[in-house]
Amino acid sequence: MDIRAALQPIADWFGGLGVPEPIVHWGHPVMMGIVVLVMGSYTVYAGWRGRLMVGEDEALAAKHRDDHKKLAGLMFLFIVLGFTGGVLSLVMQEQPIFQSVHFWTGTAAIALLLINGLIAALLFSQGKAFRTVHAYLGTIAFALLLLHGVFGLKLGLSI
Repeated sequence: MDIRAALQPIADWFGGLGVPEPIVHWGHPVMMGIVVLVMGSYTVYAGWRGRLMVGEDEALAAKHRDDHKKLAGLMFLFIVLGFTGGVLSLVMQEQPIFQSVHFWTGTAAIALLLINGLIAALLFSQGKAFRTVHAYLGTIAFALLLLHGVFGLKLGLSI
């Protein structure tokens, strides 16, 4: 099945709304930049603070862990929705979907975040090693999202 053909009717519907070209072009990067830089930064910060403060200020560590848990799921949802919006934006701008490093880094970041969420949901009770893997994998996923943003800016400026 041709992905572009499947997405074209949705892109045409959005195109019919009269959304100005600058929003079609830069809406995805601006919104995802906010999600990654603001929400993502705090999610990573809260996760690490909750991890590193154990034994110091347990109440504050628990608050950070709770913040991390609440925000991580929302951030994942927003990133998946943003991924969908970014692909639709490419279709609307008649650009190739699979040829950019930006597409592939986004796909890899979502895969890492999904694996990380599954580790948290299914394996935390299995011991400290899984929590350690979760912490480092989440940090790697966040770094990949930052690199993804650089590739996205490059892509946006080239279109």
